[in-house]
Amino acid sequence: MSGPALEVVRAGALTTVQDLGRPGYAHLGVPRSGALDPEAHALANRLLGNPAGAATLETTLDGVALRAAGAVTVAVTGAPCPVRVSGRPAPWGAPVRVPDGALLELGAAVRGVRSLLAVRGGFAVAEVLGSRATDLLSGLGPPVLTAGTVLPVGRPWGPVAGADALRVPAPPEELVLPVRPGPRADWFTRESVAALARGSYRVSSASNRIGLRIEGGPPLVRARGGELPSEGMVLGAVQVPPDGLPVVFLADHPVTGGYPVLGVVPAAALGPAGQARPGVRVRFVVGGR
Repeated sequence: MSGPALEVVRAGALTTVQDLGRPGYAHLGVPRSGALDPEAHALANRLLGNPAGAATLETTLDGVALRAAGAVTVAVTGAPCPVRVSGRPAPWGAPVRVPDGALLELGAAVRGVRSLLAVRGGFAVAEVLGSRATDLLSGLGPPVLTAGTVLPVGRPWGPVAGADALRVPAPPEELVLPVRPGPRADWFTRESVAALARGSYRVSSASNRIGLRIEGGPPLVRARGGELPSEGMVLGAVQVPPDGLPVVFLADHPVTGGYPVLGVVPAAALGPAGQARPGVRVRFVVGGR
């Protein structure tokens, strides 16, 4: 292998390669995928002079450890976590030089769920349908990282940018999700939809990259019986299964489904959902079309 690389020493609970995803393939049954916190993904790349679409690593809760084969420069954003190089503390949210042979460690997230690790030049794993993103639902893209995985690093695009100050949104203490009603809002009683806007829900521990699952609030009550034939699902769709507790579809969501969709959370509002820990309060703001 020519050029630098990073070898996984400790993979953590779930660490995947992500970029901005592969939009435009829903008709083939392929979700968009991509980083659940796109703003943090783009920021990590910007700190290193990478384009926003360069591939990063997305960790889940307990971080990751990698050993450098060749000197590299990295940046960590997303969920705040301790960063160490060869056992010594290194900055979070800033470019960090990792010498050849050094161990880079991202510890457990202090707040939030997912930390993003970018490397100058991006992770140069193979593309599938124009993206390097790992899709947990379809299985496309590189496999979930395991110990021993070697990740090649691409050639740098430009100089390391750095920053004197960063605008880094904090992981949410309360997750507020705007909902545009439709296409199946009429399948639920008006009283039930009003209760959704008033209800105090919590993020469920069953949440994952496919969907944000909630618990604790009032279940939605249908105004009509029967079932729908499967129809297309979009990013941010608020689908309501038979238990009446909504599921908000995230990056690895299925592209079709048969449960009614009460509304859609705009994609721009979904970033905090990827950082909301189990137990965080969820509030829906139901607006106009």
